[in-house]
Amino acid sequence: MGREKVTLTKEKETLLITLYGKALESRQPDSLLQDRFADEAVGKIDYDFARLKVDHDLGVGLAIRAKTLDEWVMDFTAKTPNAIVLHIGCGLDTRVFRIDPPAGIEWYDVDYPEVIALRRKLYPSRKNYHLVASSVTDPAWLDQVPRDRPAMVVAEGITPYLPAEEGPKLFTRLVSHLASGEIIGDAYSDLGLKLVSLTPSVRLTGAELHWAINDPRDLEKAAPGLELIEEVSAYKPEHVSRMSWSSQWIIFLWNFFPPLRRVGRLLRYRF
Repeated sequence: MGREKVTLTKEKETLLITLYGKALESRQPDSLLQDRFADEAVGKIDYDFARLKVDHDLGVGLAIRAKTLDEWVMDFTAKTPNAIVLHIGCGLDTRVFRIDPPAGIEWYDVDYPEVIALRRKLYPSRKNYHLVASSVTDPAWLDQVPRDRPAMVVAEGITPYLPAEEGPKLFTRLVSHLASGEIIGDAYSDLGLKLVSLTPSVRLTGAELHWAINDPRDLEKAAPGLELIEEVSAYKPEHVSRMSWSSQWIIFLWNFFPPLRRVGRLLRYRF
């Protein structure tokens, strides 16, 4: 069987950065993610991943972020076995396979139609697993999601790419539609967006970044009903030690300067 050709560009092409980074990290003997599904997917795609310039440190950084979010999802689904998980802007992430949620969990992965079409070719189907082909900013797709069950919403790697005026609207719709639950994801300050946009991987795709969240409390105001319950660094010290010495020193120094501490972090809200 031939490999799948991809013609994704700009923001959509960045999903290949995260897929490849997680695959690279999962090849390490001390891997955090052990994401064989991502590694297998890379092998099925006809694409020059080397052009993205994803290095060891970027792969580890992506794995650290994903691992924390995985743990939050597992914590929520363990406590609410009748919940739904809603992964918005899922890209080619394999979280549903990594976590392998309990049988009572209904899982929804949402992304552009061309991304969902590619997912169907790369990954197997599974019980209680739903693929929703839509831009997340189109209000209509939420009609496919139950509104009478607790929900865990995962927003990994999506907020920077949302138009600044659309991000708060999306979160408001989620809070209004869903019965109760949590929203988790990563967020970047204005400085964080500038730094991310300058990385070789993102620059090569031509992706544009728009929505900065400088203060996580701002999202509480923009989407009434949200309550911030946790804010953590994107990099856990025990995992940063797996990076190069230069990256370790940069992260260490950043922790001394408040503006730099909020360049990128992980947020957890309840509603």
